[in-house]
Amino acid sequence: MISAQGSVQDSGFLVTRVEDVLNWARKNSAWYLLFGTACCAIELMQTGGPRTDLERFGMAPRASPRQADLIIVAGTVTYKMATRIKMLYDQMPEPKYVISMGSCSNCGGLFQLAYSVLKGIDQVIPVDIYVPGCPPRPEALLEGLLAIQKRMQQEHGWLRRLWNRRPPANIEPKTSPKP
Repeated sequence: MISAQGSVQDSGFLVTRVEDVLNWARKNSAWYLLFGTACCAIELMQTGGPRTDLERFGMAPRASPRQADLIIVAGTVTYKMATRIKMLYDQMPEPKYVISMGSCSNCGGLFQLAYSVLKGIDQVIPVDIYVPGCPPRPEALLEGLLAIQKRMQQEHGWLRRLWNRRPPANIEPKTSPKP
């Protein structure tokens, strides 16, 4: 209950939604998958270092896409690597997020005239946050990561979509033909 002065009296109850608690937990434990291919990868490593220290925000790097909530694509992406990024993105569990870091992953950068360079990672996977720069400073990436955390906190309906997902019906076991 709120008193006349606007302060909260101790009633012993906390009212919230399950989805809000889960969003808070996801926001404060975002595990990211690194995909660095060029000079942006060095800045990405620096962001995890002691000066910016991503772990104080609850973010930890993961080596497996099946444990990651977020993929950070940093650096030049070729057409050959684009299929690998798409495969990694498909292996990530829902809800998943993507940060495109640097000019090369955003639009091809100074290599955009090369025949083998992808003209932006958004042609392969959907991107949530673009971090501009060549290469962007660790502070710019940190700002992008904080924007992803804000998006995680405000997202609604993802729990219902996961709950209502059912396996396809009428699945019959495969049998081998008899000789």
